[in-house]
Amino acid sequence: MAQSVAPGDITTQPGTKIVFNAPYDDKHTYHIKVINSGGRRIGWAFKTTNMKRLGVDPPCGVLDPKEQVLVAVSCDSFQFGAEDTNNDRVTIEWTNTPDGAAKQFRREWFQGDGMVRRKNLPIEYNP
Repeated sequence: MAQSVAPGDITTQPGTKIVFNAPYDDKHTYHIKVINSGGRRIGWAFKTTNMKRLGVDPPCGVLDPKEQVLVAVSCDSFQFGAEDTNNDRVTIEWTNTPDGAAKQFRREWFQGDGMVRRKNLPIEYNP
């Protein structure tokens, strides 16, 4: 059964953090490439620590082995220095899809007893 096998690795480009540059009086968008480096189909989903400021499109999906997707992370305008940005980050979670499942994302894959892996990408704001 797919759930007993740990999900393979993913690769993100950039690999360690997302950087937004000032000025912050307009919306910024940064593209992240997510690549399924493993040998099984995975379901993936992004979470963010600040829903007001940060958005992700598309927020979730399904990737076959070696397949990749381009995800837009956007930062809405805000008052730099007036808001706490220290803990801002996006987290991608992924898990194996059940054997035979359609290639359509389902939130319940993350609620079962299967293993879910996470990767955090901190957000850095350059003044």
